[in-house]
Amino acid sequence: MLNDEMIDAIEKNLVFVATASSDGTPNLVPIGFTRPIDDKRILIVDVFMKKTINNLEENPKISIIVQNVKEHPYQFKGTAKIFKSGKFFEEAVEWAQNVMSEVEPKSAILMTVEEIYTVKPGPDAGKRIK
Repeated sequence: MLNDEMIDAIEKNLVFVATASSDGTPNLVPIGFTRPIDDKRILIVDVFMKKTINNLEENPKISIIVQNVKEHPYQFKGTAKIFKSGKFFEEAVEWAQNVMSEVEPKSAILMTVEEIYTVKPGPDAGKRIK
């Protein structure tokens, strides 16, 4: 589902993560520790994501967009699972601490991408592409 350009964009850019609580209250946060682990799943490291985690516990739907939408005009939607131990959590901790030794990840979020949309301005804006 994710092509090489999308994978590269997610790995190299700040990503904005959107969630909503069970009552529909939205939350949007910038995240620096985000990377695809294959062509369908994206690992997100939770360092300071209290509202995001609360939302995902109530409603596992998640959407992300890369900061540089001019070059990478994609929105990714899917479902998230939270890991506070195990393989994905350990991978998240190791990665984050290799970049910034002082961070203490609280959990790992594994997003399964289910839909991809274009956000490129023009007549196809908002069109589902995968």
